[in-house]
Amino acid sequence: MEPRFAEVDRLDCRLVSHRWTFAEEEAARIDAHWATRLARTPSMYDGPVLLARKAALEAESGARVLRVEAFETRFSRFLAWRDFGWPDASVYNFFAMPALRSSDGAWLVGEMGQAHSAAGQRYFPGGTPDPGDVTETGEVDLYGSLARELAEETGLPAREGVAAQGWTVIFDRQRVACLRRIDWPAPAAAIRERVRRFLDAEAEPELAAVHMLASGRHDDPRLPAFMTAFLARAAETG
Repeated sequence: MEPRFAEVDRLDCRLVSHRWTFAEEEAARIDAHWATRLARTPSMYDGPVLLARKAALEAESGARVLRVEAFETRFSRFLAWRDFGWPDASVYNFFAMPALRSSDGAWLVGEMGQAHSAAGQRYFPGGTPDPGDVTETGEVDLYGSLARELAEETGLPAREGVAAQGWTVIFDRQRVACLRRIDWPAPAAAIRERVRRFLDAEAEPELAAVHMLASGRHDDPRLPAFMTAFLARAAETG
């Protein structure tokens, strides 16, 4: 199935209570899988993360909105669900990422380090939302999550760029990637060097490397489908 695009004006994501049947019924299998993965990557932490039981496009007062109902689970449950091939299709892995574009037209892409659950994969800086992204009113602050992940992974403060007004949402099987374009006032070489210096100074950097990719088609198995689709579409839309 090809990734599907939607341009939306805003995201409305809220935390709800949800009983995840998959996590309960497959608990023993999930725990065994976690033990195996943890032996391979001991630095992984079974902390709380947010998945979605609903991710739907809706119209509201002339605006296009992505409405998300998020619920809390443990990372080991999310990881097993992902590694088992998303057996519960009623649940979605949703996340926000900055599509950071240099002044000369390249896109900032990070390569996950060996301590990451997706080691070697390449995509925009980002991560699965967690309870720390939930406000006092129960809203999940996805732009805040995006800015935090960008700073943690690359050292770049989102405020230095110019963010687009809306979001590009990509539905890629059970992934719902919420991308916000950020135009950066520096060329690709300068951005790459700045991030490289940040990674060199980190005791345990999240990224193994940083790349500046041109728009167009990329036959790289390390890029998830939503990333290859975005880069190909960017070549057409500018």
